[in-house]
Amino acid sequence: MVLVARIRQGIRRAPIMILALAVLVVTAAGAFHAPAFAQEESRGWSLRDLLFPRRSERIEPPIEVQPRPKPKKKPKPRPPAEPETPIVEKTNDARVVLVVGDFLAGGLAEGLDTAFADNPAVRIVARSNGSSGFVRDDVYNWPAQIKSLIETEKPAVVIVMLGSNDRQQMKVGDVREQPRSENWTKEYERRTDALGKALQETKVPFLWVGMPAFGVSKMNSDMLAFNDIYHSAAQSHGGEFVDVWDGFVDENGAFVTSGPDINGQPVRLRSDDGINVTKAGKRKLAFYTEKPLAKILGLAAPGSITTVSAPTGAPVEAPKPAAAPVIVDRTAPMLLGDPALDGGTELLGAAQPAKANPNLPGEKLILEGKAPAASPGRADDFSWPPKPTAAAQPDTAAGINQ
Repeated sequence: MVLVARIRQGIRRAPIMILALAVLVVTAAGAFHAPAFAQEESRGWSLRDLLFPRRSERIEPPIEVQPRPKPKKKPKPRPPAEPETPIVEKTNDARVVLVVGDFLAGGLAEGLDTAFADNPAVRIVARSNGSSGFVRDDVYNWPAQIKSLIETEKPAVVIVMLGSNDRQQMKVGDVREQPRSENWTKEYERRTDALGKALQETKVPFLWVGMPAFGVSKMNSDMLAFNDIYHSAAQSHGGEFVDVWDGFVDENGAFVTSGPDINGQPVRLRSDDGINVTKAGKRKLAFYTEKPLAKILGLAAPGSITTVSAPTGAPVEAPKPAAAPVIVDRTAPMLLGDPALDGGTELLGAAQPAKANPNLPGEKLILEGKAPAASPGRADDFSWPPKPTAAAQPDTAAGINQ
């Protein structure tokens, strides 16, 4: 019974004990955290703050880093602008220069048009076909079409530049021949000769411009062979061949993309493909053609400096006749060692040479070839037994007297 009473008494007191325990825990917790907060306020940051930041801590936004301004690129200096060539209106009776061929002929015509832009008496007419050639006569047959072109344009001169598209198979009869084979070459020579013959029959003077170098080495070897064929066809039919090869290669004969222009300034002559020609390259092609063209048109006397801007009909100064040689009566030069100029036989102030004594050893050696006797004891004394020298004789005599 006593035990039961005690249990009941403990149950009655339990709420009071629980309340007291709760108060004790709260008090202890407040006492524990107060110095911790004070310590945290007095110190800096800790590893805990880095790994487990409190919500109450303020997170500052990162400082914005402004990128450094990029240095401004200096503008590249532009090449000096080419002076504009004044375009002069052509006269009604201007002589026509007909340029025929492939796409290179079109570029040549542009260069010639620039060269003769200020000459009202010369008009450049381009009748080129960019894809044409001697191989594909089905595209355009130049030997058959050249006469009709000349009859239509009535040119004073014809310029031909053709062949850059001809490195391909050619149909000869029913067979397709490979480039530069024997049958291919024979047919190619026949077709070029046919064009030369057609030009000759029109009785119009013509220039045949050769192929320049290209960026492909295999193509260059073929173009050199083509130029030989063109040169032969032009000469065989009264034309003139214009070689432009050296204008597009370096001193070693290799292809160049850039090189000197007509004024000697370095410029870009060819495009990136190594085939097409730039504006400066077109002008350079025309530069090689200007001189022979000016001779045919009568713009410059043969052998003189070509002036393409001279108008037609301008008086050409005839070469002055050579002046008669001026005869000058010159006195023959006088020689200082010639005593006959004043009638004398000796130079002025000359002394008579002294007569040599024939008995002197030197004269005997020169005149008679007799050498003087060697002195005893000298290096050239070869007598045997050796003769005593003059210095040794008194000593010997003294020894005998003793």
